[in-house]
Amino acid sequence: MKTITIYHGSPNIVTPVFGEGKAYNDYGQGFYCTENLELAKEWACSQDSDGYANQYFLNLENLKVLYLNGPQYNILNWLAILLENRKFSIAEGLPHEARDYILETFLPEYKSYDIIKGYRADDSYFSYARDFISNTLSLGDLKQAMMLGKLGEQIVLKSARAFESITKGEIIPVERSEYYARYCERDRMAREKYKEITSHRYSLDELYAIDLIRGEIKNGDPRL
Repeated sequence: MKTITIYHGSPNIVTPVFGEGKAYNDYGQGFYCTENLELAKEWACSQDSDGYANQYFLNLENLKVLYLNGPQYNILNWLAILLENRKFSIAEGLPHEARDYILETFLPEYKSYDIIKGYRADDSYFSYARDFISNTLSLGDLKQAMMLGKLGEQIVLKSARAFESITKGEIIPVERSEYYARYCERDRMAREKYKEITSHRYSLDELYAIDLIRGEIKNGDPRL
């Protein structure tokens, strides 16, 4: 039996309940956690309030786990799921065509899984994905940008069976004076690095959103 320890950072003490949560998060409605305690502590605090790192133990036995950072998937599979779930505005023309192409071509069958594990994309990081479909960021730069700030991976409980496989652990108090400052510093450094990434000229050797459409690029294409 494989049991992992996960954490949910929040201003509140949280008891996970199936069917609750925002529908427009990265991977849709679910309970979002991390295996990294320090990251959970950063996510727990706001500028005005302390928080808690809620600890849980998740029994993965008999659960279907979709690992989006595994070798059989690429970053466009991850992006397609975000595009289906996140609410955002984009310009007419190419961005709409790129979004539709990515959804039609790269969206994996993910709704039957109990657990999804993959990159975390808060609002500032989701802007990098929007830059890609707007054709202002290359695929290589998108991959690099998603590692900025070392946001790490999130684990999302999606099914009733997943919620039945979780038990509560410790409640770890978190002080905003330390961990909100850490979050802000991580975000600041990531934004500065992103400016460096996007300061160079277009490269003919890189793939952009328009190249996916023109080249009819699909999963398994060596150009990815």
